[in-house]
Amino acid sequence: MPPPTAGRMPAPAPEFWLDLTRGAEVTDQNVLTDLATAGAIFVGEAHSITRHHEVQLWLLQELFARKVPLVLGLEQLEARDQPAVDRYNRREIDFATLAQEINWAKKWANYTDYRALCEFARQHRFPIRALNAPADLIRAVSRGGGVAKLPPDQRAQLPAEIFTDDPVYERLTNLELAVHMAMDPAKLRPVFEAQVARDETMAANIVAARRIDATAGNPRTAFVVVGAGHMRFGLGTAERVRRRDPGVVERLVIITESGQLTLTDAQKAQSRDAPILHADLRAIGRPPADYVRVLPRAAPPNLPPGHPPIPSPGN
Repeated sequence: MPPPTAGRMPAPAPEFWLDLTRGAEVTDQNVLTDLATAGAIFVGEAHSITRHHEVQLWLLQELFARKVPLVLGLEQLEARDQPAVDRYNRREIDFATLAQEINWAKKWANYTDYRALCEFARQHRFPIRALNAPADLIRAVSRGGGVAKLPPDQRAQLPAEIFTDDPVYERLTNLELAVHMAMDPAKLRPVFEAQVARDETMAANIVAARRIDATAGNPRTAFVVVGAGHMRFGLGTAERVRRRDPGVVERLVIITESGQLTLTDAQKAQSRDAPILHADLRAIGRPPADYVRVLPRAAPPNLPPGHPPIPSPGN
């Protein structure tokens, strides 16, 4: 491991990286050198795991130290809140005021977990972009029968191009949704279209964000913090960025849960056993990411022995 630079968080020794394209363990230096060549870096998370946020911050710090021209993109912020985010980034308001103005606590319960990322971007004066579609609009898609059934005023708030004909991604999403006790198989299609509406909105905003203050035609590198379900296997948001920007060099990073996922009592009550088997994923024909950060194994705090991992809500 290279010696940490003063003021930056070192990667802890018990953890390690796997390069999933080579099937080999690699060093921090290997990963960072490769990530620095990318135009879009997707860092997938389970929203409630503290260590995931720490790894994200460490990666952001290290890439900044390598003089990568960054823009920080957050799923956890709605695009309509960008004016307030810009005021925060210009140091006109502080983090607490930003959160109050956009009612962030109601929109994203653990919003404070993203404070360190935002503060680092603000401190070093690179842009922060709010990526997500409004939550009420996404609910209208999932509960109202899909994108095509939205009223014109709501449809106009989403990107013009929304491609829902994606059988591989739909199958994977349906497998992951099966863990939720209340999920009605008859309603899977509109829920999938709601997921795609998020992906398309975030992709459009990522592509636009890379052009902010681009010098000599060189776009910024988008460091995208997003639920892993939006980017695993290069599907979801990542695929839609490639469609909009075919020449982009992307890298996908995921982080193991390693028994560190915690669930509220309500989440446990709403979940059921729905293991996803190797055979379910083999047809995808590609690794889930370029790199995986393997965390030390922790005893699951609130799952019975043998219970399969439960995806974080909102992924």
